[in-house]
Amino acid sequence: MRKCLEACKELKVTCPVEECRYWVYYPKDANCIFESINQNGNMTLREVADRLKISFVRVKQIEDIVLKKISHLFDKESI
Repeated sequence: MRKCLEACKELKVTCPVEECRYWVYYPKDANCIFESINQNGNMTLREVADRLKISFVRVKQIEDIVLKKISHLFDKESI
Protein backbone atom coordinates (compact mmCIF):
# COMPACT_ATOMS: atom_id res chain seq x y z
CA MET A 1 0.00 0.00 0.00
CA ARG A 2 1.26 3.46 -0.83
CA LYS A 3 2.41 5.71 2.01
CA CYS A 4 -0.02 8.45 1.01
CA LEU A 5 -2.96 6.04 1.28
CA GLU A 6 -1.75 4.92 4.68
CA ALA A 7 -1.60 8.55 5.81
CA CYS A 8 -5.11 9.25 4.51
CA LYS A 9 -6.45 6.19 6.32
CA GLU A 10 -4.70 7.23 9.52
CA LEU A 11 -6.20 10.73 9.28
CA LYS A 12 -9.56 9.31 8.13
CA VAL A 13 -9.76 11.58 5.08
CA THR A 14 -10.08 11.08 1.35
CA CYS A 15 -7.04 11.85 -0.74
CA PRO A 16 -6.86 15.57 -1.53
CA VAL A 17 -3.99 15.33 -4.05
CA GLU A 18 -5.76 15.52 -7.41
CA GLU A 19 -2.41 15.71 -9.24
CA CYS A 20 -1.56 12.16 -8.15
CA ARG A 21 -1.66 9.72 -11.06
CA TYR A 22 -3.59 7.28 -8.84
CA TRP A 23 -6.25 9.80 -7.79
CA VAL A 24 -9.81 9.30 -9.00
CA TYR A 25 -12.87 11.12 -7.78
CA TYR A 26 -14.59 8.39 -5.84
CA PRO A 27 -14.84 9.32 -2.14
CA LYS A 28 -16.15 5.87 -1.12
CA ASP A 29 -12.69 4.51 -1.98
CA ALA A 30 -10.77 7.46 -0.51
CA ASN A 31 -10.24 8.88 -4.05
CA CYS A 32 -7.47 6.33 -4.58
CA ILE A 33 -7.12 3.63 -7.21
CA PHE A 34 -5.20 1.42 -4.76
CA GLU A 35 -7.97 1.60 -2.17
CA SER A 36 -10.52 0.86 -4.87
CA ILE A 37 -8.61 -2.28 -5.84
CA ASN A 38 -8.20 -3.28 -2.18
CA GLN A 39 -11.93 -2.96 -1.51
CA ASN A 40 -13.38 -4.26 -4.76
CA GLY A 41 -10.81 -6.46 -6.44
CA ASN A 42 -11.31 -6.91 -10.18
CA MET A 43 -14.01 -4.74 -11.69
CA THR A 44 -15.89 -5.00 -14.94
CA LEU A 45 -15.49 -2.35 -17.62
CA ARG A 46 -19.03 -1.21 -16.85
CA GLU A 47 -18.18 -0.72 -13.16
CA VAL A 48 -15.11 1.31 -14.12
CA ALA A 49 -17.20 3.42 -16.50
CA ASP A 50 -19.77 4.13 -13.80
CA ARG A 51 -17.09 5.16 -11.33
CA LEU A 52 -15.32 7.45 -13.78
CA LYS A 53 -18.62 8.79 -15.15
CA ILE A 54 -17.64 7.98 -18.71
CA SER A 55 -19.23 5.63 -21.21
CA PHE A 56 -18.56 1.92 -21.31
CA VAL A 57 -17.45 2.34 -24.93
CA ARG A 58 -14.78 4.87 -23.92
CA VAL A 59 -13.45 2.52 -21.24
CA LYS A 60 -13.28 -0.25 -23.85
CA GLN A 61 -11.39 2.07 -26.22
CA ILE A 62 -8.88 2.86 -23.48
CA GLU A 63 -8.50 -0.83 -22.70
CA ASP A 64 -7.84 -1.62 -26.37
CA ILE A 65 -5.19 1.12 -26.58
CA VAL A 66 -3.45 -0.18 -23.45
CA LEU A 67 -3.51 -3.78 -24.64
CA LYS A 68 -2.03 -2.72 -27.96
CA LYS A 69 0.76 -0.81 -26.21
CA ILE A 70 1.70 -3.71 -23.93
CA SER A 71 1.08 -6.55 -26.38
CA HIS A 72 4.80 -6.92 -27.02
CA LEU A 73 5.19 -8.04 -23.39
CA PHE A 74 2.98 -11.11 -23.85
CA ASP A 75 2.74 -14.06 -26.15
CA LYS A 76 0.08 -13.53 -28.77
CA GLU A 77 -1.82 -16.57 -27.45
CA SER A 78 -2.04 -15.36 -23.82
CA ILE A 79 -4.05 -12.22 -24.65
